[in-house]
Amino acid sequence: MAVNVKGLTDNARKTAISELNARLADGIALSLALKQAHWNVKGPNFIAVHELFDAVLARLQVHVDDIAERVQILDGVAVGTVETVAKASTLKAYPTDLTKSADHIKAVCERIRDYGEKLRTAIDTVDEAGDADTADLFTAASRTVDKDLWFLESHLE
Repeated sequence: MAVNVKGLTDNARKTAISELNARLADGIALSLALKQAHWNVKGPNFIAVHELFDAVLARLQVHVDDIAERVQILDGVAVGTVETVAKASTLKAYPTDLTKSADHIKAVCERIRDYGEKLRTAIDTVDEAGDADTADLFTAASRTVDKDLWFLESHLE
């Protein structure tokens, strides 16, 4: 049983660890996509988009860290190596040939939208397994990525 947590069934704990590591891989992949976009964006609104990508990344990294730490709290192993992320992420690979800001924003939005959907599925999965705290963690991450999706998509109007 988990070292730090009582009151969770073994199934709830194992389900949460599995979902957390899956979303950890996707969150790290999304983080790297944001840096790829940040480094390579060009255009008349360069500085605004360049800085927005870093702001989105900073908010995402808070949740990625919380996800990894929750795995540890549940007596699991957070797996976030580049090799594991490359194999485990379910997000679409980020293109490396983009330069225009609108193209980067669209590509990032596609991945953020997908990540948000996967977070919402994870909320239901861990809640049904009996881990309301992990569901709450995923809910907070979902709210943040939804807001960031709105910020980014607003640049496409």
